[in-house]
Parts: sequence; structure tokens; C-alpha cells
Amino acid sequence: MAEIVRTMKLHIHPTSEQEKALRLTTEVYRRGCNLVSEYIFQHDFELNSLRLQKVLYASLREDVGLKSQMAISCIKTATARYKTVQTQLKQHPYKYKDEDNKWQSIPKTLEWLQKPVLFSRPQADLVRGRDYSFVGKDKAAGQPLLSLNTLEGRITVPYEAPAAFAAYFSGGWQFGAGKLVSLKGKWYFHIPMTKEIPDEAVFDRDNVRHVVGIDRGLRFLATTYDEKGRAGFISGKGAMKKRAIFQNVRDELQAKGTKSAKRALKRISGRENRWMSDVNHRISKTLVSRYGEGTLFVLEDLTGVTFNEENLSSRNADGRRNLRSWAFYQLEQFLTYKAEQNGSMVLKVDADYTSQRCPKCGKIRRENRDHKHHAYVCDCCGYRSNDDRIGAMNIQTLGTLYISGDEHPTFRTGRKRATAK
Repeated sequence: MAEIVRTMKLHIHPTSEQEKALRLTTEVYRRGCNLVSEYIFQHDFELNSLRLQKVLYASLREDVGLKSQMAISCIKTATARYKTVQTQLKQHPYKYKDEDNKWQSIPKTLEWLQKPVLFSRPQADLVRGRDYSFVGKDKAAGQPLLSLNTLEGRITVPYEAPAAFAAYFSGGWQFGAGKLVSLKGKWYFHIPMTKEIPDEAVFDRDNVRHVVGIDRGLRFLATTYDEKGRAGFISGKGAMKKRAIFQNVRDELQAKGTKSAKRALKRISGRENRWMSDVNHRISKTLVSRYGEGTLFVLEDLTGVTFNEENLSSRNADGRRNLRSWAFYQLEQFLTYKAEQNGSMVLKVDADYTSQRCPKCGKIRRENRDHKHHAYVCDCCGYRSNDDRIGAMNIQTLGTLYISGDEHPTFRTGRKRATAK
């Protein structure tokens, strides 16, 4: 079985008294998360929720002041955050050059953290049934109502939701723990919803309509190539320019070092992350909409990959480091779940030689790629093209091999294998 996950954001409207209860609940919950995080950090990154519960439950109840279910949820929230950080570290290993001036990498683990994960933003994760439930509509206003558990008792608040939200109350959707947060004086409740569907309903390898190779980079955030020989380019120029603006603002605020500057830094960081998420959502939505159901999207496994400095501006070293951090893994995640919802699939393949191989004759030679001019010229058959397009063509070829029955297509034997997501 495969699982589809979606998140719905509800805008809730508490009264002034209810808002005080929400603020108290989210602040105390945040303190509880930090207590758990501190313990995890000091005890060899223990991530077993049941073992943590035996040690920390009483303290969360008596010292922090959380209710029973909230104390358990607090432990789950902290362990989930560490597992997310664990995945992020795995995606970005430590890179260095050896004595032969060749790049090497060392996998990162949680032991690389120098301090505990910090929960700086008040929040609370509430379990459906125990901590939140839907209780019909307000007869006078006609607005739907949400019942929420707080440290000062149960409250009922009206909420606004997208029109599509009503459809998720049927059809096999399961509601997970909702996250209560405040942003710019407004309150929101985020609810993850999951639904299991048979694997064959998601993707049928025998009835593939399109195989699309996607090369990710900085000059072009995504370069695509499909089975009909059509190439597409999603420019990264505007995105990188905007990220440079964010970086310049950060540099100015960091130079000031005042309390107000630090508060501004947090706001800037959140704004940039939301903007990056929006860009990645739009890219993934465009790709899924363009090709439709039955598409195999093929991506390189970028774990440990560092983008070449030739593709980056040389004006500012900090800016270059910042530009490398575009959320390619997030784009992969967004594309994966959108593809699954649409009866398609994402396949990750070995990145070795995809930028050095001639897609026409198969010759592999590093020198055939000209980074400076973004060109590829094969010294064997003379084929030439844009180097990003070359990468997408080779990635698409690996996808075609997978469709033909090769479970682990690669241009290099004995290395990483393709993985379907």
C-alpha cells in the first residue's frame, strides 16, 4: 500500500480570552519540547518515544505543567524534529578535498550537533479525539466550529478552511495530530491527512505514458527532457537574485547585532523559507500538471553533491555558500507526493556520469563538459548541446532502462542504486 499525505491549514478565530488560553498552552508546550530536546541531546540521542516517556513523563506533567496527552505528544514532537534533522544531515554530508585535491565526503549524523535542537516558536500538537474535534456549525454565524483542548480547559472556536476541506471527511482519509501555531497575531491549526491506496493505483509500470528526466541545478532549478525529445528549462536566475537580496539583508542585520536586529533575522528567515517552499510547490505542481497521470519522473540522488562554483557568483563568498543551499530535497519531496496523488511516480537514480556521458554515443569523458560556457561537446561523435539538457537526457535514459525492467539502472556498476519513492 502507498500513502498519500496532505496538510490543510485552518484559520481559527478565538476570542481575546480564548487567545490567552492558546498562548499559555503553546508556550508551555514549547518549554516541554525543549526539556525533551535537552534530554535527547545529553543522552546519546535517544529517540525511542516509549523509553523517553518512562523517564520524562512525570517531569512534563508536574514540573512543566502539561496535561497527560500533551506530555506524550510533546515527546513525539521532539523526537520527530530530531529525526527530521537526522534526515537533513544525511542529505548534506561534510565535503572536503584530500591531498590529491579530490572531493571526499563524510556522512553527518546527529553527533555533529553542537547544541540541542531549539524550539523557539510557541506551538502545540493536538491529537484528534483527545485534544481536538469538529463540532458542527455556529447556528447564528453559520461558521464551522473546532473544539480545542488547552491548559485552561476546552474551548470552541470558529474556523475558515479551503472549500476542498469538506471532501476529506470521507473517502478513507485519516486526520493526524494538528499543529496549533500563531503567525503575525493570527492563529492557525494545521492538520495532516493521510490515505492509503493500493500501489497499482499509484503507478503502473506497464502503462507508463511519459518518462521525464529532471536535472536540478542553480542556473536552472529544473531542466526536463521527456521521451518525445522535448526539453524544458525552469530558470533559477530570479530565485538566486532574490536569495542574494535575503543574504544581504541578513548580513546587515548580523552586523548590527542588536536585539531588534535578531528579531528581524528570525522574521527574514521565516519569510525566505516560506518563499522557497512556494517556489518548489509551483515547480512540482507545474511538472505534474504538464505531464499528467502515468508519468515516471526521474531525479538524480543528490546526497553529497556539491554544485560547482563556476555556476555561482564570485562577488560574495557568503552569498555563494547561501546559494548552494536551495531546497532541492524539499522540491523532491513535493514532487514525490504530488506525483503519487496523480498516479505517477518519482525514481531516484545514481548521479554518477550523468553530466559527463554523451547521450548519443555513450562516451563518458569529463573534459567534454565546459562549465564556463555551459556546453557539452562529445569528442567521439561530435554531438553538442547545453550541459543541463545533457544531464536531463541521461537521467531520462536511466528512467527508460527502469521501465524496460532494469531495477537499478546506472551508468556505473557497483555504486548507489536507483530507488523508487
